[in-house]
Amino acid sequence: MRVLLSWSSGKDAAWALHVLRQRADVEVVGLLTTLNEAADRVAMHGVRRSLVEVQAEAAGLPLRTVGLPWPCSNEAYEARLADAFAAARTDGVTHVAFGDLFLDDVRAYRERQLEPTGLDPLFPLWGRDTHLLAREMLGAGLRAVLTCIDPARLDPSFAGRPYDADLLAALPEGIDPCGEHGEFHTLCHAGPMFVRPIPIETGETVERSGFWFADVRPRHTRAV
Repeated sequence: MRVLLSWSSGKDAAWALHVLRQRADVEVVGLLTTLNEAADRVAMHGVRRSLVEVQAEAAGLPLRTVGLPWPCSNEAYEARLADAFAAARTDGVTHVAFGDLFLDDVRAYRERQLEPTGLDPLFPLWGRDTHLLAREMLGAGLRAVLTCIDPARLDPSFAGRPYDADLLAALPEGIDPCGEHGEFHTLCHAGPMFVRPIPIETGETVERSGFWFADVRPRHTRAV
């Protein structure tokens, strides 16, 4: 299978890459990211394009980007993704993988999107217990930071916090430890899917369109 991985910049997509690379029948050939054209950032996660490009480099994979207008209708979203899928199939891709965990409606939507494209969906993390999965990811060295918070579900003060054992312990009851209900989104900056950690720094936290975003930037280290 030649697999294109849907890449949100977050921990679940990153862990899906790690899991797929353990399979002898899979060759991950690239990452696919949607970007808000107005902000030049990953949709929902609010992550800068420059960081996604560094992630792809650290993963050793080419990055395919799909620009989305803002605001973006569902029709425009689906049309632009359909073009990206058609180009991927022309390039020999056979499957598109997603880091979704357990939401049946999301999975069904992905499957409907791909049905007319000739590409098959893969869900390498599907059905995993998210409490166990969170600990497994952290135990393997995955490091991430919370970049987007839905204040209807989680206090905005969580924006910019590291995704670690302390954060898992601090999450209120009812909040999924992987944020699968949209409570939070992350940027992954270290782990076994990367050849090296990605230096980052966290800037200001701002509210946009009803969500709270922590601005995370690449940190440029100076030679001594």
